[in-house]
Amino acid sequence: MSNSLSERERPEKKNVRTIVALEEEVLHNRSPGNRVSDVITHFSGTLAFIILHGFWFAVWIMTNEGWIPHVAVFDPYPFNFLTLIVSLEAIFLSTFVLMSQNRMAYQADRRAHLDLQINLLAEQEITTILRLIQRIYRHLGVHIDTSEKVNQFTKETDIPTLVNELDKKLPT
Repeated sequence: MSNSLSERERPEKKNVRTIVALEEEVLHNRSPGNRVSDVITHFSGTLAFIILHGFWFAVWIMTNEGWIPHVAVFDPYPFNFLTLIVSLEAIFLSTFVLMSQNRMAYQADRRAHLDLQINLLAEQEITTILRLIQRIYRHLGVHIDTSEKVNQFTKETDIPTLVNELDKKLPT
């Protein structure tokens, strides 16, 4: 048997490979600005970033309090220049974080649309399979459950009606 499951790629491995390929494509297609933004955002969320800033602030304050001999004070208390630099850094960091979040939100929306598409296709496939099973049962003369619930599952789902129901019933 040359077409056994062990000789072919297992479905879960194929799915993992497909997901990895999709994610690599998204990473590869980022703009240079998004790449820089991601690097900065990633670094700013590390312990090294905090340690670097703690060290930088300590040296700045010690220098400008005159505690380091032979180094001129250039930003005396209340450290107005340091305040300016930190404010500018906060503006740029928040912008880079927002850029990364926008890209990630786009990616999440794309995944959600893909999930919805796959779920709709699966629903259509299952409905078709149920109809085929009912036909096979009828052809074989086997009694099948004809309850309303079973009959509802053999009908196509009316997506716009479901959306309207959700809109009416979900809290705003």
